[in-house]
Amino acid sequence: MKKLSFVIPCYRSENTIISVIQEINLVLQHKSEYEYEIIAINDSSPDNVWYVLENLAKEYSNIKAIDLAKNMGKHSAMMAGYSFAIGDIIVSLDDDGQCPVDKLWDLLAPLEQGYDIAIARYPKKKQIAFKNFGSKVNDLMACFLIDKPKDLKLSNFYAIKRFVCQEVLRYHNPYPYVSGLFLRSTSKIKNVDMEERERIAGTSGYTFIKSLKLWLNGFTAFSVKPLRIATVVGFFTSLLGFLFAFYIVLRKIYFPDVAAGYSSLMAVQLFIGGIIMMCLGLIGEYVGRIYISLNNSPQYVIRKVVGLQDERDEE
Repeated sequence: MKKLSFVIPCYRSENTIISVIQEINLVLQHKSEYEYEIIAINDSSPDNVWYVLENLAKEYSNIKAIDLAKNMGKHSAMMAGYSFAIGDIIVSLDDDGQCPVDKLWDLLAPLEQGYDIAIARYPKKKQIAFKNFGSKVNDLMACFLIDKPKDLKLSNFYAIKRFVCQEVLRYHNPYPYVSGLFLRSTSKIKNVDMEERERIAGTSGYTFIKSLKLWLNGFTAFSVKPLRIATVVGFFTSLLGFLFAFYIVLRKIYFPDVAAGYSSLMAVQLFIGGIIMMCLGLIGEYVGRIYISLNNSPQYVIRKVVGLQDERDEE
């Protein structure tokens, strides 16, 4: 008998998480060949979602509720959930009801066909324009910096095999980027087409700042390509500066009466100065994250766990 682990990070979802869990129960109620557990993580949400999760965990034997002491981002919350998952297959989904749980068996089918990860692909994402733009930027970043196949689309509804989860958990540094960890763990990843739903209630808790932090996590934790780009940009800028200086000298020789151009010099200085500051900031981002990692900054801090007994030691 196979066991499924559903991992659900929760933030501002006191009005939606019950519906999500009820649908999981409904989808699996006639599948006697599967056991399943639900691991819901309160990512230090400002609403009463922890009260809801705690009561659910006390009422149902297959639900585990984890309360994080501090909000460190969705991917950190997912890492906390993975650390408690004991299923043969781990399914991640959102807490807002947008993930089509009724298509679960379509999502799991590729894993029976030899794939290690199956990810839902939505032809049309039902979210605000800002998030659509952010998703496209994140997709381009993943293709260029962490070598994501162009035809592979990332989403929040996916299923992974247990060995992938164990490999992901080997990453102990702060600022985890789960998609990057997947891509470096296996190449056997398949998209499954399905339609994304509308949110049950409320609005997304993913702000511009949170999206920017996730984007920074992706390219600073799993790639040195930005540093190489900085090197190339620095070399190219230096070459332009040399050619411009050579041009000024020649112009002065052939046209000695031409006055030096204050505007052009200022423009060049501002351009080169901007490039230097950008590259220094990029290097500083890397150095800062190295420093934080050396200080053993935690991915997450668990305040309380309610529900299933921790079975990790029984494996």
